[in-house]
Amino acid sequence: MSVPVDYPTSLSIDVFDGVRDKLTTFFRPFVAVPILIIMGLLGGGSMISWQESPWSFEFPTAAMVVLPTVLMLLFQQKYPRWWFDWNLAMTRFAVRIGSFMTLLRDEYPSTDEEQAVHLDIPYPDATQLSRGLPLVKWFLAIPHFIVLGFLSIAVFVCVVIAWFAILFTGKYPESLREFVVGFFRWELRVAAYALLLTTDMYPPFSLD
Repeated sequence: MSVPVDYPTSLSIDVFDGVRDKLTTFFRPFVAVPILIIMGLLGGGSMISWQESPWSFEFPTAAMVVLPTVLMLLFQQKYPRWWFDWNLAMTRFAVRIGSFMTLLRDEYPSTDEEQAVHLDIPYPDATQLSRGLPLVKWFLAIPHFIVLGFLSIAVFVCVVIAWFAILFTGKYPESLREFVVGFFRWELRVAAYALLLTTDMYPPFSLD
């Protein structure tokens, strides 16, 4: 299924065009520990993960303003701008960490700067969002969670292959890179629908 051109999320990760740092690549899960601790503290130590591995990408759901947003949409049909800004900033931070953990980038993830990860979710018009749908979006998204769970295994395999490729050739195979970035795009669309609640458009089953 192709992605509608007007789907309200966008994500691109710049191709790393410098010399890969083989030392930090080799020790990537350990090098990332400080930033993962920061994310864990922001996330309250509770996250949703569709991939359990040393190179896992986790969504900091405990740090997101989700349940209050559900109630605000249900009873007042409002989405406070500062709640949205916080959720967007946390999502960008998480994807920067994800791109680092999956070896797409070598620069250490910033807590606030965009760096090479370009992610955008438009601020929604709450009056155009359904009042009751946020109550069941998590349930409607279960098929996506299942598919993403299986795809995360493929992502892990891709990252392991890329790890060896970088160490021996200094390059990340482009086909593997496209698959991992596509996985992140899929996760982002599901997050926007079921967790961030910024759209009522059902996410397509697509890596594009």
